Amino acid sequence: MAPGLLNLVHLTTWAVCAVIKLPQLVAVLRAGSARGLSVTSLLLELAGLLVFLRYQIYYDYPLETYLEYPIIIAQDAILLCCIMHFSGKKKRALFYTVMYWGVWYVLTLHKWIIDIAMNLCTLVSAASKLVQLQHLWQTKDSGQASALTWGMGAYTCATVDFSELCLQNIFSLLVLIRFITMLILNIWVTATILHYRKTKKTD
Repeated sequence: MAPGLLNLVHLTTWAVCAVIKLPQLVAVLRAGSARGLSVTSLLLELAGLLVFLRYQIYYDYPLETYLEYPIIIAQDAILLCCIMHFSGKKKRALFYTVMYWGVWYVLTLHKWIIDIAMNLCTLVSAASKLVQLQHLWQTKDSGQASALTWGMGAYTCATVDFSELCLQNIFSLLVLIRFITMLILNIWVTATILHYRKTKKTD
């Protein structure tokens, strides 16, 4: 594959990641409500992203392979604060901050810790999507859940998969499996949000 095309894929991925949570943030702020969103799902997603980022840094992966993760993590943290604010659970934000900071430190105390955490990372990230799906199924209401944010998540997974096929010497098979799994689940959540939104309009 031409380096120029691969660079274009990377650039579009970073561009999407830079604004991936903004539609969700705007929806929550406009409504003054986090209805339709699962806090547990967001917490699990944030945990998976932190582990993945820490793993990449620990093993000195090229910066371009994980540059988007700090951006997404920052957006997730802001979104979580907004959800806590509108749900009246602002005091928990400090607890979660301390907890994640502790996890970030503990992950690299020993090599086997970060390796085990990475092995579980895909399960944690997949669980975050499944928890959001379960929340939608139970409430049968997409609320302020943003199909655009989840759709962009599917796009970034697809572009990373595409990059992996071109740069097999950079990512491990474990990382490729992770992104394929996340792609399928992101599409599933997006479709579910659109389904309940259409159903609500029909009603």
